[in-house]
Amino acid sequence: MEPIRRSALVEATIHEVGLRGTLDVTVSQIAKRAGMSSALAHHYFGGKEQIFTAAMRHILGLYGAEVRGALSMAKTPRERVEAIIRASFARTQFRNETVAAWLNFYVQALKSDEASRLLHIYQRRLRSNLNHALRQMMPAAEARLVTRGLAAMIDGLYLRQALRRDPLAGDAAIDVMLSYLDSALSKESAE
Repeated sequence: MEPIRRSALVEATIHEVGLRGTLDVTVSQIAKRAGMSSALAHHYFGGKEQIFTAAMRHILGLYGAEVRGALSMAKTPRERVEAIIRASFARTQFRNETVAAWLNFYVQALKSDEASRLLHIYQRRLRSNLNHALRQMMPAAEARLVTRGLAAMIDGLYLRQALRRDPLAGDAAIDVMLSYLDSALSKESAE
């Protein structure tokens, strides 16, 4: 029962944070959504920060699996970059509660060493995967610049989505990202 209850608490955390748009939720609210007592939630995780960290790990795990699955089908460097972009805006990642949870986990990383460490790992892997593929299509300095641009655009589109300012569907976000990539690649081939 423990893995099932832990999973229910993690999903409830993501839902509550997404619903409220803030980390200002209580263990009691999370536990109630999961259908259990707050004492049981404390038993499994210890406290609110640990529950938030577990939810962040869960989201990062789902994202990592999405990226690995997409990369496994990519044959060319361009397809690898597209796979990362598509995974970033997949339905499982770009749903409202997950987007809100991502934004709030960025905030949590300002206060929590563990959350900061997880966020750093995510950012390093994203940039590494993008840069690896882009270096095969352009000089290293240009690849680093385009990598930073793509990573910043992913964060920016998530931020806009979380704030509900000019929200986009996942497919539209992918189109924006691919347009930027095409522009960077055409600039490179023109030089």
